[in-house]
This record gives sequence, C-alpha cells and structure tokens, in this order.
Amino acid sequence: MPSATPTADPADDTFPKQIPFIVGNEACERYSFYGMKGILAGYITGEVLKGGLGQQKDTATVWIHLFIMVNYFTPLLGAYISDRIWGRYKTILWISLLYCAGHGVLAASDLFSGTEARTWMLWIGLTLIAFGAGGIKPCVSAFMGDQFKESQSRLYQKAYAAFYFSINFGSFFAFLTIPFIAKKYGYSWAFGIPGVLMAIATFIFWLGRNRYVKVPPARETKAAGFFPVLFAALGSPAKDRPFWDRALGKFSKDEVEAARSVLPVLSVFALIPPFWAMFDQHSSTWIMQAKAMIPYKVTETYSISGEEMQSLNPLLVMILVPVLTLGVYPLCGKLVTPLRRIGLGMFVAGGSYLVVAWIQRQIDGGATMSVLWQAVPYTILTAAEVLVSVTGLEFAYTQAAKSMKSMITSFWLLTVAVGNGLVALITKFGSSGASDSSVTPERFTQYSMITFAVAVVFVFVAMAYRYKDVGEARK
Repeated sequence: MPSATPTADPADDTFPKQIPFIVGNEACERYSFYGMKGILAGYITGEVLKGGLGQQKDTATVWIHLFIMVNYFTPLLGAYISDRIWGRYKTILWISLLYCAGHGVLAASDLFSGTEARTWMLWIGLTLIAFGAGGIKPCVSAFMGDQFKESQSRLYQKAYAAFYFSINFGSFFAFLTIPFIAKKYGYSWAFGIPGVLMAIATFIFWLGRNRYVKVPPARETKAAGFFPVLFAALGSPAKDRPFWDRALGKFSKDEVEAARSVLPVLSVFALIPPFWAMFDQHSSTWIMQAKAMIPYKVTETYSISGEEMQSLNPLLVMILVPVLTLGVYPLCGKLVTPLRRIGLGMFVAGGSYLVVAWIQRQIDGGATMSVLWQAVPYTILTAAEVLVSVTGLEFAYTQAAKSMKSMITSFWLLTVAVGNGLVALITKFGSSGASDSSVTPERFTQYSMITFAVAVVFVFVAMAYRYKDVGEARK
C-alpha cells in the first residue's frame, strides 16, 4: 500500500509569533539612533549661542563619519560575544542598556555651559552609543533568522523586507520630529527623547523572552569560530594540502566547512564600502549643503530644511521595498539574483552624486534653490539603498554557515565602517587647508567616479561567485 503523501504544515507559511517583538524593537531602536544622528550636523556646526558647538563643516564631516565608522566596527565585538559567549538574546538585551546610557549622557550635555565640556559629553555619549548600537547590530537581524524553521526558508526575503521596513518606519518619524524638537525646545530634549525610545525598544525585546528560539553560543556547542580555523590553516606545516584542509587535523570537517563559507562572501563585501561612503553623507554633507538652500514652509510653525529632508529616504524605502519584494522581484524571477541587485544598486548610487554635484554647482554660482531639489538625489540614492542594503542583509544571512551568521553579518556591517572611514580620510587629507571642501561639486563628483569604477569590478566578482544553498547554510 503506498505511503501517504506528507502534508505541509500551515504554520510554515506564516511568520513565527515572536517576530513582532523583534520588529517592534528594531523600529524603536532605529528611531532613537537616527533621531540622534540626524541632528548631529546641526549641533556640531550650530552657533554656540543657540546651543551648538560652532565647528567648521569639514570638522563636522570628520566627526560624524568617525562616529558612524566606530558604530559599524564594533559589530565585530558584538558578534564575537554573541557567537562565542552569551548567545544572541543575552547580547542584545544587556548591551542595549549601554546604548541607553549613551543617550542619557547626550541629554545631560546642556548641564554644562562651556563648549569644551559639551564637546566631551558629545564624545562620551557617542562612544557609548557606538558600542551599544554596534554591539547589538549583527545580532538582531541574525536573531530574527533564527526564529524560522528550515521549512520556512522561503519566508526569508519577506522577513528581511519587513525588518528593513521597520528600520525605516522608525527613522522616518525620527527625522520628522527630532529636528523640530531641537529647534523649539533645545538639544537636551532632542537627545533625551531618543533615549526614551531606546528604553522602550529594550522593554519590547524583553517581553518576547519566553517565545524566542535561542541558538546556543559556541561556548556551549563547542563549535570553532572563523578566526581559530583560519589561524590553524595559516599555521599548519602541511603546505602541500588545500588551504582550508590544513585545519582538519585540529578541527572537524563541519567546522572547517563553516569557516570556508566566509571568504567567498568577503570577496563580495570588499567592494561595498564606496556605496556607504556616499549613502551616509545624507546625515552630514547633504544637511550642510541644504543650509544654503531655502526651507520649504509647511505651516506657520513647521518647515522642512535639510534635517527634515532626511525623512524622505525612509519614506521612499517603505514604498520601494514592498513594490520590489512583492512585485518586481517575483516577476523577474532568477534574473534578479542578490548580487545582480547589489551591482545595479552601486551604479545607481553613483548617479545620485552627479545630481548632488550639480545642485552644489548651482548654489556656488549664486542660484537660489529650494531644499526640495534634494528630493531628486534622495530618490535615486534610496533606490540604490533598497537594491544594495536590503539585499545585503538577506545575502549575509543565507550565505553563512549557522555557526558564522553573526560573524558574517558583522563583516557586512564592517563595510559601512570602512565606507565612513573613507569619507573621514578624504575629508581630512584632501582638503588642501580649506574648511569646507567636503561640500563642493568637485568632492561630490569624486565620490561618484570612485563608485562607478568599483561597480565595474563588482560585476566581474559577482559573475565568479557561486551561491551557497540556503538549506546547507543552516547546518
């Protein structure tokens, strides 16, 4: 008698019940982060008598991008703690408290009247936030992936789209509200409210504690990490064997295969930093460009300036993500592989800076321009972001072995750190003694040309990459 055909579990077609806690946490956390980051340029370059620090444009650019660089470098530490010691749940929960403390320090800066003291408070607060936000960053997206069973792998794309939607939902309202609060009530309130949202984010995450799937850290599973296997292969005397096989005497085949899965992904990640060098300048040079443009008056008390224009980015993401994920990608099928999406996004991003350079050229020539002109490069750059960043989260998780997921996600985030470090270096050493070289047509065009060149190289790297099966990556 033939065996019955197994029926599919209806639960495999729905998100696990714990996902809303993770998505809600991410929305509030991103509100806190982007609300704080969105006013940094205005705070650093603002007049001292109006609560600012009175610094030059190039100084503000360097400070902001150094902060973002550290914020995206610390995921390596967070990933190590998560994968090797605490596990993802405990890492997210405990490091979030450090994050809250950083916001508290920034909110207390108005207790000091001197510029030097407030500058020190800024750096202390930003350092705590960088370690807090960076520490949890590689864990949250990977933790969400942990909640799905292998039979639910087809939900990954929609899940990460929802995750990225929550990021932009939080940042959209942050950009609209926090600059207004800074102008009307001062920077102490503007820094304090994001701290309250971060506390709420931590509480929401804690509420789901009894529902989460908690993958044990390597300390409990005894699995080796990437670097121990790498160093064993490098130090092995058996030079006649294939590179990774040299570590087999010290580590199991599964551990070596897990480490082997990392390097091909890194070959792709190595070309991403120029994209982030351009993208993150909407929080620095684009805001400073907008200071020479005419704000758009919405009501008698509310106007859109460069800081509020940042809200256009998450608004467009919330529109484009479902359109592409639910409409365009399914229609195109296998033609829109992850690496093709990323490559196209890099070309598109380069085009956005040609528009930014044109706007700056008009301003320098004496033209009077509305800040709404920035909507053009924002739209182009946001399309590039959806192609590159949303896809990158999916690619990072699906291409890594189970024991390496936080680590490989941290390497993806490291590309953001390198990109922002690139901005800081170019601004610091390419200014020729000027104090505003970061906001010039020549500098914007330079970033565009660099990205176009790297995008061409990316095409060839992507063609050589061999995708790892999703089911295999979960082992």
